[in-house]
Amino acid sequence: MLNKFFGRFSEDIGIDLGTENTLLFVKGKGVVINEPSIVAINDRTNQIVAVGHSAKDMLGKTPPHIRTSKPLTKGVVSDFEVTEKMLKYFIDKIHDETFTLVPRPRIIIGVPLEITEVERKAVEDAVINAGAREVILIEEPMAAAIGARLPISESVGNMVVDIGGGTTEIAVISLNGIVTWKSLTVAGEEMTKNITQYTRDVFNLLVGDKVSEQAKCRIGSAVSRMEPMDIEMRGRDLMTGLPKEVIVNDGQIREALQKSIKVIIENIKTTLESTPPELVADIYERGITLCGGGALLTGLDQIIAKETEVPVHIAEDPLTTVARGTGSLLEDQKLLGEIALPSTSDEPYA
Repeated sequence: MLNKFFGRFSEDIGIDLGTENTLLFVKGKGVVINEPSIVAINDRTNQIVAVGHSAKDMLGKTPPHIRTSKPLTKGVVSDFEVTEKMLKYFIDKIHDETFTLVPRPRIIIGVPLEITEVERKAVEDAVINAGAREVILIEEPMAAAIGARLPISESVGNMVVDIGGGTTEIAVISLNGIVTWKSLTVAGEEMTKNITQYTRDVFNLLVGDKVSEQAKCRIGSAVSRMEPMDIEMRGRDLMTGLPKEVIVNDGQIREALQKSIKVIIENIKTTLESTPPELVADIYERGITLCGGGALLTGLDQIIAKETEVPVHIAEDPLTTVARGTGSLLEDQKLLGEIALPSTSDEPYA
């Protein structure tokens, strides 16, 4: 009863709970929070020191008693308590400007395709404990397709490749259902690790993930650039143990990323091979839609189009497609009822 009362004064929220970033979409306002999924905790007091961007700035720079935690691994909850605290922080932040004393929002949240029932339960419990009165789970590729404004309810083949931080989700969607799919743990995070390993092997330089990610975002590409680019990478020389800086060019970063890009392309091909021919015909005509942060890698659409011989489009604002998809479902109860995953709890929340 109290949940329903407080729910009237709470904002309904759509969440893209990602390995690298968490995005919150508020009904009528759009994406209001887009912050890294990182929490800094003081182990002496068990208090949260920072969340999001400020916590990311602390990565690799904290004293022993302050721990920076990424509570999600490969798109699923790996640290339940920290995930709960992070979500509560974001939910409270949204309601700061309202008159709600105890926020009790209804929340729609995207989850990876290969999630187990135990992992689904962990997400549901974390969201409920963070203050939601009701939580509804949907598959991330469905949310991405809705956010990219694809006609998922029609009898046509829609192919979505959602390259996030921890997972790459490849799905062919028709008539509000996923026909064929692949879920990979090769995504943005793995690409960053590829660069870290490459600088170690080639330059004997140990760099942090933050430095590698910066190189990936600034000069990373899947195809040759018109103009060569380079970036300074600083870290520790593995031979001397002293600080060292090297200049790395875009060709070397591209070489480091090749392994991950190849895996993604091979799995797109495998998904197409197992798709019914009528849907493949639609995809050949309509093309593949790229979503997620990985879609921003320069030339990735070109190399996928070349290897698959299918047109490839990048969704508008690919970083927010899943969040926008969950947000659209807040206002479409009929569609939500058709695509929502069954709850792991028999008892209704509201």
